[in-house]
Amino acid sequence: MKRFLIAAALSAVALTTPAFASDVGVSVNIGQPGFYGRLDIGDYPQPQVIYRRPIIIDRVYEDRPPIYLRVPPRHARHWNRYCGEYNACGERVFFVQDNWYRREYVPRYREHNRDRHDDRRDDRRGYRGDR
Repeated sequence: MKRFLIAAALSAVALTTPAFASDVGVSVNIGQPGFYGRLDIGDYPQPQVIYRRPIIIDRVYEDRPPIYLRVPPRHARHWNRYCGEYNACGERVFFVQDNWYRREYVPRYREHNRDRHDDRRDDRRGYRGDR
């Protein structure tokens, strides 16, 4: 009987857990600590990279410029496993150093994009901000 109660309790927990997980939504943007992904270098200072040469997994088209990514260290070490998650298997990839991202990229990104966030307005039909 004791085994039956334990099995029933575990089944109940297993059935209710997915309901909780589906309610959770996380959105991490560039400039936030948990962001990993492609960075648009543009007019930013020359990035400090982990490896001096670009990492290449699949056939690369030389006419495209290399891309810069911030990835967890494990992803950089085992890039052949993770390149698909970033849609970058057929690209020349440079991994930026985390300290460069935090010191150089994030402050300039926030400064540059602060105005866009502050000046947002609602463009829905019939909206009047002066009501």
